[in-house]
Amino acid sequence: MTTAGTYTPKPGAAPLPRMIAAQAALETRMLLRNGEQLLLTVVIPTLLLVLFSSVDIVDTGRGEAVDFLAPGVLALAVMSTAFTGQAIATGFERRYGVLKRLASSPLPRWALMTAKTASVLVTEVLQVVLLTVIAFALGWSPHGDPAAVLLLLVVGTAAFSGLGLLMAGTLKAEATLAAANLVFLLLLVGGGVIVPLEKFGSTGEQVLGLLPISALSDGLRDVLQHGAGMPWGDLGILAVWAVAGLAAAGKFFRWE
Repeated sequence: MTTAGTYTPKPGAAPLPRMIAAQAALETRMLLRNGEQLLLTVVIPTLLLVLFSSVDIVDTGRGEAVDFLAPGVLALAVMSTAFTGQAIATGFERRYGVLKRLASSPLPRWALMTAKTASVLVTEVLQVVLLTVIAFALGWSPHGDPAAVLLLLVVGTAAFSGLGLLMAGTLKAEATLAAANLVFLLLLVGGGVIVPLEKFGSTGEQVLGLLPISALSDGLRDVLQHGAGMPWGDLGILAVWAVAGLAAAGKFFRWE
């Protein structure tokens, strides 16, 4: 016969919030230690911002180049983390059976996705801070409502996260790696990040304007460069992509 307290602390799973926080911290550390991920999330956006702000390569219209480029590079940073980086990392975790093993742990599957999303948000905060500091050093003069900027970034993150998880959960890891990098390059050129959409003609501008990267770039640019209010049209496009992407990922995502 044993006395009370012999087996304390009581064995079993930790509280759910603690498990999510621990998994999110692990996901963030793994992301920040990955050289390829850092290249996508930090090095490329930073180089683009500095290069195109300092050298007259692309005609960005009136005003300082950095005022046009900074919002687009912020949008690129969101895409690189929430879409490209998350798709590649999750795709290889699925291939190596990591997701299958995590799915059998006390951490529910939805909580695992929540932890991944939290990791993405933490990384994006670091990206935004770094890029903002660099942009200020280059002479950036932002305007507009910070709340509108925050809402655009959050909805944009949801849109790209859903698309990234959909790709990672349906394609093979090698195909995800190739497709995610290809999409990143295509949207970098044709998504209004460094090249104004009007350069593609009226039809091209209308079509490309429906892409999530274009909506996020243009929305951030309307607020930060032109001091406009909430760009409801761009926010609506992002919301549609977010709902469609997350719903498709929830339906078609395969854990093994």
